[in-house]
Amino acid sequence: MRIGFVGAGRMGVPMIRRLVAAGHSVCAVGRNPAARAGIVTAGAIAVGSAAEAGANAEAVVICVFTDDQVREVCLDGGLLETMPPDSVLILHTTGSPDTAATIAAAAADRHVVDAPVSGGPHDVADGALTVFLGGEPRAAARARPVLAAYADPVLPVGALGNGQRVKLVNNALFAAQIGLVIEAVRLAGQLGLAESEVLAALPHASSSSRAVIGVAAKGSVAAFSESVGDFLRKDIAVARDLAGRLGSDLGLLDPAIRAAVGHA
Repeated sequence: MRIGFVGAGRMGVPMIRRLVAAGHSVCAVGRNPAARAGIVTAGAIAVGSAAEAGANAEAVVICVFTDDQVREVCLDGGLLETMPPDSVLILHTTGSPDTAATIAAAAADRHVVDAPVSGGPHDVADGALTVFLGGEPRAAARARPVLAAYADPVLPVGALGNGQRVKLVNNALFAAQIGLVIEAVRLAGQLGLAESEVLAALPHASSSSRAVIGVAAKGSVAAFSESVGDFLRKDIAVARDLAGRLGSDLGLLDPAIRAAVGHA
């Protein structure tokens, strides 16, 4: 397939590498010499704008950091206008379901799926990234050959926007779990245990989780929180906003989330 790619960063470059290895032709946006060099090294063609990446593409992957960047690329950068009819736009960025709906409304005869991811660059490199795939069946079917290059499992979660909803629930629960690990380490300290001692033990016990394993791998709750804090804070802010608009909140998750990432 001919694939355009926007967001050649820590997640994007290994995605590009996997796409090229799977036999796809990739044009990726590189806005500075370092980014362009990384794209070329990954085996893709570096272009200067999203509109260029979308020209003649059968699929375009968006892997930027924030909702605002997604809107800027897709709605203000001329991307949709250059994408051919019947092509598919794949939104990996975690954000509001409203963004995917707004872009789909502007996409005319192009398909849109929201496909937020769970995992890191090492999962991409192993072809084991988790994707929550939201969109109409025809759109999802067009996206799957792209996602298959670096994602397994690809989990269908229903209509457009549901990918974001599932990912926001996931991240709220993950942040709460980190908060609980922080509290567990505090308790361990009160009981006279060193943080390193308890973190070496918990991944092998019934209390283990991805949060526990991740914290243990980083060596401390402070180091792990710093590594994921920016991502979780932006996503928790979206989750709180969506819940608030429904007259609800994050319930019992919230105190633990605040321990992990603050008020967001």
